[in-house]
Formats: sequence, structure tokens, C-alpha cells
Amino acid sequence: MDIFLIVGLGNPEKKFEKTRHNLGSRIVEKFAEENNFPAFRLSKKLLSQISKGEISSKQVILAKPETYMNESGKAVKKLLSGLGLNKENLYLVHDDIDLPLGYLKVVKNRGTAGHKGVKSVVKELKTKNFVRFRIGIQPKEGKPKSLNNFVLNNFSAEEEKIIKEVIKKTIRVLKIALNQGIERAMATANARLPTKTLDSPK
Repeated sequence: MDIFLIVGLGNPEKKFEKTRHNLGSRIVEKFAEENNFPAFRLSKKLLSQISKGEISSKQVILAKPETYMNESGKAVKKLLSGLGLNKENLYLVHDDIDLPLGYLKVVKNRGTAGHKGVKSVVKELKTKNFVRFRIGIQPKEGKPKSLNNFVLNNFSAEEEKIIKEVIKKTIRVLKIALNQGIERAMATANARLPTKTLDSPK
């Protein structure tokens, strides 16, 4: 049976729960809820909260690292080695300031674009050849000057409406990846405009 590892990046403390940088973790939590996975349990050995289930005869392990964002790679490395998994079946889910709010893009073997969590994973795994689900958080006015403050703040009420839609879409595309393969997931995510709650791109 194929085993897939879906890791949602974020920060572990309660105060970070609804911040922009915690979007990956939120998506993995919602994926577990919608697909009747058991409650997450802490694995100190794997530096993560873990939940295991099945999607279309494939075993799926969901993980939320207990490390801070800039040390995400330590948890991902422990997960892969501790569970005996290969990088080909790793799906990393994370926020992305380079994409407009609400966009979803699925990529493989691509640069980090400065994302601290992704940089940490690449450093620890010594490769960038894994799948990433990038979810845009860039506001209409473009990248903010103070990125650290921006990503550690919560979404506005207006943004949260868009985020709820893109969380639904990301879960759909994750399931397409598991059921039909990553190429199909890429085509589905990358070829479409963002959710209808967004303005059309200029």
C-alpha cells in the first residue's frame, strides 16, 4: 500500500493558530476533520502532531510540526526517517506571500522563494525535489514591507472569507493528488483562476 505524508507548516503555539503563517497547519487540520481521521496525537520522537487514515486505499499520514516555522525541516526529516517514507510521497502545504490571496499552486522541485519553513525543509532533506501546495496570502496592494509582522498576524474578516474557500479547494486538490496523481492535481490547481470571491487578475 502506498503511504503519503502531508505536512502542514505553521507554528505550534495557540496564539499563532489563526495567523497567516499557520495556513498550512489549518488546512491539514480541516483535511483530517472532513475525511474522518482520528484526533491528532503528539509524537515527541517525530516532533509533530500526527493523525493517520486512508484515502482511496492509500495510507495517509497527516502531520503538524511542533517545531517553529524556521525549523520545520527538522520535523519533516524526523517524520520521513522515523516512518520509513520516501520524499516522493511528501506533500508540503504552506502559505506563500508571492502568490495573491486565495491562489493555489502545486509545484515540484522548485526554489523556496525565501519561505523560511520551506528553506528549512530543503536544508534538512538536501533536496527541493518534493511536492508543495502553495497558498497565496499576498494582499491586493502587494507585498508588505514588514513580512515578519504580516505573516504573524491574523487574516482580516474579509480575507478570512477567501481563505475558507481556498482551504476547501486545497483539500479537493490534495484528494485529486492522492486519487489521480500529482500531474492531475497540478493541472487542476494551476490552470484555474482563484476562487470566485477574488477579483479577476489584472
